[in-house]
Amino acid sequence: MTPPRAKTWSQRGRTPVVRVRGRFRRRIPIAALTCYKPGHRSRLIYRPRRDDGRRYGRKSFSWRDYRDLLIAAHQQLGGPIVLVRDNLNVHKAAGLRESVASRDWLTIYYLPLYAPDLNPVEGIWSLLRHGWLSNVAFSTPEHLVQRIRRGLRHIQYRSDLIDGCLAETGLTIRPT
Repeated sequence: MTPPRAKTWSQRGRTPVVRVRGRFRRRIPIAALTCYKPGHRSRLIYRPRRDDGRRYGRKSFSWRDYRDLLIAAHQQLGGPIVLVRDNLNVHKAAGLRESVASRDWLTIYYLPLYAPDLNPVEGIWSLLRHGWLSNVAFSTPEHLVQRIRRGLRHIQYRSDLIDGCLAETGLTIRPT
């Protein structure tokens, strides 16, 4: 049996055409929360955005997606949440502000502008990029999503990695 050919020839001019696998949208939007509580194991809660399949549809998270993530986190954690977040425009959307105002279990503080070094979730993305996503040629979007989920699941079970992302920011958790 002969291996499949790496190149094919076009009909005009016998110019080689190289088929490249994986020409798809290279971004898979994911929202994540690192959760810390003194005396408890640190947690990572994440949600990838489902692709709706429309070519010109929304490719990023909407304020409704963030709202749903916060509600799911509240159900999983079973208590009030103090949320520290960056200044992404969607995080400050009017719909999300109204939804948050009606939740007595949620308090939000914003990081200073342009301070990704204070955001522990940036450490999670760094772990993912330099660990589970490095040196891999993805053949399909599903392969990429599978690898992302595997890496995030691994991080979820290692609370020391999540604690390290907080320690890297220089921030501390003080019970009140």
